[in-house]
Amino acid sequence: MGRKISRRDFLHGAVGSLVAGAALAPGCSQEQSPPPAGPVGKAGAPFDRIAYPPSRLGPRGSHAGSFETAHQMGHEKRTDWGPVAEPDAGEYDLVVVGAGVSGLAAAFFYREQHPGARVLLLENHDDFGGHAKRNEFEWNGRTILGYGGSQSLEAPGAYSDVAQGLLTRIGVETARLEDAYDQGFYRRHGLAPGVYFDRATYGTDRLVRTDFMDPSAFLPVARSGVPIEDAIAEMPLSEPARRELQRLISASDDRLQDQSIFREPGYLQSISYRDFLTKDLGVEQPEVIALLQDVPSGYFGHGIDAVPALEALGFGLPGLGSTSLGDFEGLIRRGISLALEPYVYHFPDGNASVARLLVRRLIPTVADGSSMEDVVTAEFDYQSLDRPGADVRLRLDSTVVRVEHEGAPRSAERVAVTYVRAGRTERVRARRVILACYNRVVPLLCPELPDAQKAALGSLVKIPLVYTNVLLRNWRPFQELGLALAHCPGSWHRLSMLDFPVSLGGYGFSAGPDDPIVLHMSRTMVHPGLKPRDQSRVGRSRMLATSFETIEREIRIHLGGMLGAGGFDPARDIEGIAVNRWPHGYAFHPNPLFDPEYGPGEAPHEIGRQRFGRIAIANSDAGARAYLDCAIDQAWRAVGELSA
Repeated sequence: MGRKISRRDFLHGAVGSLVAGAALAPGCSQEQSPPPAGPVGKAGAPFDRIAYPPSRLGPRGSHAGSFETAHQMGHEKRTDWGPVAEPDAGEYDLVVVGAGVSGLAAAFFYREQHPGARVLLLENHDDFGGHAKRNEFEWNGRTILGYGGSQSLEAPGAYSDVAQGLLTRIGVETARLEDAYDQGFYRRHGLAPGVYFDRATYGTDRLVRTDFMDPSAFLPVARSGVPIEDAIAEMPLSEPARRELQRLISASDDRLQDQSIFREPGYLQSISYRDFLTKDLGVEQPEVIALLQDVPSGYFGHGIDAVPALEALGFGLPGLGSTSLGDFEGLIRRGISLALEPYVYHFPDGNASVARLLVRRLIPTVADGSSMEDVVTAEFDYQSLDRPGADVRLRLDSTVVRVEHEGAPRSAERVAVTYVRAGRTERVRARRVILACYNRVVPLLCPELPDAQKAALGSLVKIPLVYTNVLLRNWRPFQELGLALAHCPGSWHRLSMLDFPVSLGGYGFSAGPDDPIVLHMSRTMVHPGLKPRDQSRVGRSRMLATSFETIEREIRIHLGGMLGAGGFDPARDIEGIAVNRWPHGYAFHPNPLFDPEYGPGEAPHEIGRQRFGRIAIANSDAGARAYLDCAIDQAWRAVGELSA
């Protein structure tokens, strides 16, 4: 484990971290010039991949330099940012704070309604897209893509007319995405699900192929062919835990006899899945609880202690057979399967391509091409994002610290927006502003907001998560072991899976087991026993305190133990790592176990998103749903409010 490996990930990540860290170091002059915007690319100069944001690996997501200024506002209550420069002449028609999908969509909608409008987007990260993050790996002259955040278009058939219409206008064709996804890839290669038990937790490294936790609703894997009782017998659990797990999975007796079949759903929605297991089904073995604890966390953002039992059972966790609903389990599972759209609407870089399509429509000089196919491999000219005199400008590495009306909010004709960039404080003015950033920071930016609105916004605590992409030299060990993905209950990353098999335009997915591939690993920073908001706060603190070097070592230990029997050598086979940390990840969503049932307009996100003079609020936070269509819908609403 001490041998050297390729450190392309370290070199690329360190460059960005050192540049950002220097700008924030004590004694750094406020008079520094802003950093260069990026590679020239299209303009003819040599293409500099290390300076190209998607190619920066190592610690990504909320990277060093992207959050420190905001933390000074929130933690240190800093309000004085020194002398203010005003680099832009005149005023903008619209300033958008946040260049994630919601901010980009807001700019797009506004320009549609106001052709020729001057728009400035301010983004605190070194790349646009927000959680729609693109990771680019270079290997033997090839560019290999991974998604570092927003993953896929989930159930686009259910999107609003607004969201569907925007995707159509920027060129997204869901039918083409469905064709681009090789749905037979995993089955063709015999790649099935499994559970990996690590040595540090279980005393041995053991990979058990099993359909115990069926992921087929979102990944069309092969069946393991291993009977469940044989799989349980292989698990390094105590004999009492194995018996209890077998009983839980095979039970067919109704343990909720005091609940009628009509009352059961309401009851199961009112208790956590953990309480259902321990109080209703009599599960006593801590090993069983530990095995199941984080299974739903990648989807819900929390473990079984904070997920309603009904939703956990619908997700596929065991126990439905121990209810009267179990008599209809086959029908229920089939109904869920038929109701779900296939989970195949995925670009090779996730929803980063949606962000790139929006940017190319807003700033046509940034990249050649016009289709969803060619945007995947297009090289973006980051210097074109913020060209003086352009109608639309996108300014990166710029953290907004104050948004205030020049005069009374009801009568003011413009809004001043102050931001910090490379240690320099700057200000622009606009006739209208849309805050498409993390909603909980809005009270810090606009302290004049009504107290009730600030309190509502302050309650929207987002869920932290880590999306790690590991470039592997090949995936032959996965074929040798017959593995597509693994639940890893004792490891730092709780889920490990081969990337979605998507080939689109000029981009081709890994053709065979001797080709390189991206392994996606994820972790939600849960802390069982606390309320969800408190879990998120503790998890965020732990995430930011965990170094890249620590995570890298955990990856190497994890993959060496899980894949060693298939011939994997972490020192030889890992080519690059991108750790996308999202301390403010999934949008807050009311949880029926901990939050009251709100009436129309009474939910905190609805109170918090109210227009304030010439300022409107967007982002998926404003819709309390961590989905791309929600980000688009909230952008549409915010633009409409300012146009009313």
